[in-house]
Amino acid sequence: MKNKIKVAVLGSTGYVGMELVKILLNHSYVDINFLGSETAHGRYLNNIDNTKEYNHLPLLKPNDSFNTDDSDYVFLALPHAVSNKFVKKYFNKINIIDLSADFRLDDFDVYKENYGNEHECKEHLKNFIYGLAEINREKIENSKNIAIPGCYPTSILLPLIPLIKNKLINTKNIIIDSKSGYSGAGKKFDFNKMKSKNDYNFYNYNTNNHRHIAEIKQELNKYSSENEVKFSFNPHILPNFRGMISTIYCDLNNSIKKTDVINLFKELQKINPFLKYIDNDETLDFFSVQNSNYCKIKIFNHHSEDKIIIVSAIDNLIKGAAGQAVQCFNISENIEETVSLV
Repeated sequence: MKNKIKVAVLGSTGYVGMELVKILLNHSYVDINFLGSETAHGRYLNNIDNTKEYNHLPLLKPNDSFNTDDSDYVFLALPHAVSNKFVKKYFNKINIIDLSADFRLDDFDVYKENYGNEHECKEHLKNFIYGLAEINREKIENSKNIAIPGCYPTSILLPLIPLIKNKLINTKNIIIDSKSGYSGAGKKFDFNKMKSKNDYNFYNYNTNNHRHIAEIKQELNKYSSENEVKFSFNPHILPNFRGMISTIYCDLNNSIKKTDVINLFKELQKINPFLKYIDNDETLDFFSVQNSNYCKIKIFNHHSEDKIIIVSAIDNLIKGAAGQAVQCFNISENIEETVSLV
């Protein structure tokens, strides 16, 4: 049995940070020895969330009081354009798993266009592995610096990259329609946007202009041997707290059948414990993935045989953030991938 690995979580009182703590608390190889918070330091996490499983955790301290000498890993559950300030201090001193967007993009000009120019160590962009576990497993092994993908990209890239890599779909006109629970917007989200006195709301936003488009485009293009992958992306917010579903409309390449796509996903799930292809009447909805690290995929018929409809479902806080971070941690440490996640 491995010795306990000492880990710190900065930003531990946000939605993702608290999910991270819950997962790491149940990890047989982990000892949480530092919890950081900008807003709640001087308190205990169980006093904030009123959850018994948070008992016996360290007192919350300011994020910037963390000392890298005390831990083996630091998980950064911090906002975009904030996380990089900590990476500048910690780089090469500790293993870093970053859940912000600060190190997902390879090109600083693309980052600046989407997130602004507040990046204090752009020279380290090339030193982070993109932590899409099912796709980059070999690169993640023994990696010191991992950037966890965004939730929308995770739900989209997991089904699309294998299809593009195996040349099963046309890359010129992919349509992506995604719907997320409001937790993806963080604790500062104004729930008044979702509920009136009489009803709940539902709306799309940043159609074809969302910041995650750059991340999706970057990763898809790495696997396309043809021209740049062309897609439309329309994200929506639902009045649900957690969950994400992406519906993807694709044109099959010549001579490719729907069964070829299905067979590929059936093979992939044999070697990927958190990838599940649904080939029966099981409903693919938020309830089927909430509080889990699974990405579930289902293929639906189109009236045209040269097209398919893919539905991909994840929990945006788990597989789209905290769960995938722990999955990458397990892979990096050569621990069984499913530890603390099933």
